[in-house]
Amino acid sequence: MTSTTPLRRQPVQQRSAKRVERMLEACAQLIEEVGYDGVTTTLIAERAGVAVGSLYQFFPDKRAVVQALTLRNLEKFIQTVDGRFTSTTLEHWWDAVDSIFDVYVSMHREVPAFSKLHFGDVVDLRLLDDRRDNNTVISDRIAEMISVKFDIPFAELQLPISIAVEAADGVLNLAFRRDPAGDQRILDEAKALVRGYLSTRLPD
Repeated sequence: MTSTTPLRRQPVQQRSAKRVERMLEACAQLIEEVGYDGVTTTLIAERAGVAVGSLYQFFPDKRAVVQALTLRNLEKFIQTVDGRFTSTTLEHWWDAVDSIFDVYVSMHREVPAFSKLHFGDVVDLRLLDDRRDNNTVISDRIAEMISVKFDIPFAELQLPISIAVEAADGVLNLAFRRDPAGDQRILDEAKALVRGYLSTRLPD
């Protein structure tokens, strides 16, 4: 998925994996409480109940912890969208787009720190992959899933989906600035905007 990994070393034993998971959960809780700038590796270690030296065994710095958390959120997003695609009857590509919107909004409301980090732009425009900006990583994955689901060539989807993601990102940010749960009227407008644009670019 990415060309870099935030981990200094992969946890091999189950106990180590659980310790890393506690660090990520602690980081998410702290970002919810004090924001990214207020989080330190010492605070993460204290909240996770581990020595700060234990944190440094796996992560070189705070950014790496947040990168791992964001990558985990991306994987959750992709898995949830894929689950919707396989468990729901999607008669048209715009049904898939609606599902993607709904998953994003649900994560914004329910996943700790997601509303503060999104997919990492708050920290670094290339947090997910040092070769591509975060929105390109997201749009390419979405284009791949829609390509497979509706048998549309990826090359026909890549640019339109990229533009749709950029447009939707701005409008969705407005929705969540207006209302922490997402202003429903603006969310509906975001869906309409993307559907209207894509309907002029994608096959029926």
